[in-house]
This record gives sequence, structure tokens and C-alpha cells, in this order.
Amino acid sequence: MLNSHLGLADGILTERMTLRVANEESTVALHAYCISNRAHLQPWEPARSESFFEIDAVAGRLRSMATQTAAGNAVHFLLFDSESGELLGDCNFTNVVRGPFQACHLGFSIAMDAEGKGLMTEALTAAIPYAFKTMGLHRIMANYRPENTRSGLLLARLGFEKEGVARSYLQINGSWADHVLTSLLNPDDLD
Repeated sequence: MLNSHLGLADGILTERMTLRVANEESTVALHAYCISNRAHLQPWEPARSESFFEIDAVAGRLRSMATQTAAGNAVHFLLFDSESGELLGDCNFTNVVRGPFQACHLGFSIAMDAEGKGLMTEALTAAIPYAFKTMGLHRIMANYRPENTRSGLLLARLGFEKEGVARSYLQINGSWADHVLTSLLNPDDLD
């Protein structure tokens, strides 16, 4: 099921990738991505049980992502290489809050062998305007662990501003971890 009602029937095209809205059609690709990048992503994610990596669990997560997107509570993008069709990573705008807040959280990951090539910068440079213009959001919040310098540098390049540090913010890889809080405001909303 494609999300043509979101203006994304063909996804968002960048120079090297297609950002497709996550749905169950991508189960095999996401399963392979999760398995091959398990150790690479482990330091930055919640502790994962073995069942998290089973193909049925991946399909279930994709169904949930599609439901969240259809309800307007999130948009989950999978980043596919334009030439090879390989899944390179993901970026998502979740926890959408409407009303006077009009904000969300940004999350992202990239395959170990795709790091350092500017691919996430390319993907987010295309996805962020979608969040602001199409979703109508005012604020995108992105938080990262202080020792995750790559994410910190990426967010700074994209214009995210540091707003502080939250102590013991999220349980990551089995331990409570501090996070640097950043945000990016919709430039169309600023005077």
C-alpha cells in the first residue's frame, strides 16, 4: 500500500536515493538491514530481544509504521539506493503533537557501510522540508547521546540548535543515557 494521499506515491527522490514510506512491502529489505547492522546500531538503540530480529516482528513493525503514518501521527521513511535498490537506512518523524505545539521527534539510522558518504545529510535535506511544508510542523526535535559525535555534527550541519542536555533521558542498550536535546524550527514560521 503506497501513501499517495500523502503526496508520496513515488517517494521522495534525492540524487542517490529514494525515500519510501515504510510499509509491509519492505519486510525482506528491512529484515536484512536489521540483521546486517545489528552490532553497528546496538550502542545507539534500546536493548533488543532476539524476537525483534525475526521476520514476522519486522513485518509487524512495518504494519504499525504504516498505520501511524496513515493516522498522521508519524512518517517513517526507508532510504533505498537509487541504483542497487539496497536499503541504506531510515529516518522518521514520530510522536507528532498537533495543536499549539505542532512538533515531532526525528530519528534516523544508516548502514555501517554507508556511513561517511553524506547520505543521511542528503536524505534529511529532502525529508525535513516535507515535515515542515506537507505535515505543517513548526518544530522538529532530535536528541543524541553526547558521545555520538557523528549525529551531533550531522544535526548541526542541518541547522539544529542545541537546547540542553537531559540526564538519564532514554534507556539505550540496557542503560539510562544522557542525551543532547536539539531542535530545528520551520523557517516559514519565523519573522
